Amino acid sequence: MTNDTTEQTVHSEHRDDYGAKLGMWLFLFTEIFFFGGLFLVYAVYRNMHASAFEAASTHLNVTVGAINTVFLMVSSMTMSMSVTAVQKNNKGLSAKLIGLSLLLATAFIINKYFEWDHKILMGLYPGSELMLTLDHGYILFFGLYYCMTGLHALHIIVGIVLLSICLIKVMSGAINSEKTMLLVNITLYWHLVDLIWIFLFPMLYLIP
Repeated sequence: MTNDTTEQTVHSEHRDDYGAKLGMWLFLFTEIFFFGGLFLVYAVYRNMHASAFEAASTHLNVTVGAINTVFLMVSSMTMSMSVTAVQKNNKGLSAKLIGLSLLLATAFIINKYFEWDHKILMGLYPGSELMLTLDHGYILFFGLYYCMTGLHALHIIVGIVLLSICLIKVMSGAINSEKTMLLVNITLYWHLVDLIWIFLFPMLYLIP
């Protein structure tokens, strides 16, 4: 009787893990379609206002964008390593790796804040007096720039909350070598955030 109960519990947990993983993948696909639509809009307008988009992109700081790219790529790597660590029952290492990911994510947001602040002080935002004197393509470029990087930053902030939850659960033992699905799913989410930025960075900062 006990064996039957244990087997039913294992099957139930397996179904729950499968459902959680399937749900996360469906969510990730909707996010890809959402940002894919924004990328398509950007591509269309860039084709229509090529010279204005090229001139507007020169006002972005490539160095800051590159540093943020490194932050996200390293944080994505450390999150993957944290999953491996907890699967090997190394709670301490997993917690340290998640903590490092949190620091890098926070550094990204701080960089983005100062980047936005600098642009706003220069008057490079839709509706500013300066923008109204420039080509319509400038308005479109910076409108899409704030929209796409703002939405991405929102995903980063959500990720910071989720990573914090994972850190607490790893330290408390709620996430362990037997129960890793939450950490795996949040790591997948973080990989998506990284992937979106990998597209945003060259599209906004590098492509002339």
